[in-house]
Amino acid sequence: MSSEVACTYAALILHDDNIPITAEKIATLVKAANVKIDSFWPSLFAKLLEKRSVEDLILNVGSGGGGAPVAVAAPSAAGGGAAAAAAAAPVEEKKEEPKEESDDDMGFSLFD
Repeated sequence: MSSEVACTYAALILHDDNIPITAEKIATLVKAANVKIDSFWPSLFAKLLEKRSVEDLILNVGSGGGGAPVAVAAPSAAGGGAAAAAAAAPVEEKKEEPKEESDDDMGFSLFD
């Protein structure tokens, strides 16, 4: 079991029992589970959970931060305006999807 997972489970156990989440309590639970972790993980998790609520983290687990930002190059001032405009508007190729065969084309139907 990884250190992150062990500390996450310990923090969830403490939260479920309405016990304040501290580095010492996380370390105690992980040690009781016989999991070897690096010493900085419990304090890292405790500091995180001082600032954020466990409910917020659980409820927002699937909400992403949105799409990646798109980088746009600024046109150069030295006469490259036409080339920059052409590069800024990429041509989209529309691929024609193959048409699926239907039962009518084969001369029989499933329900005939």
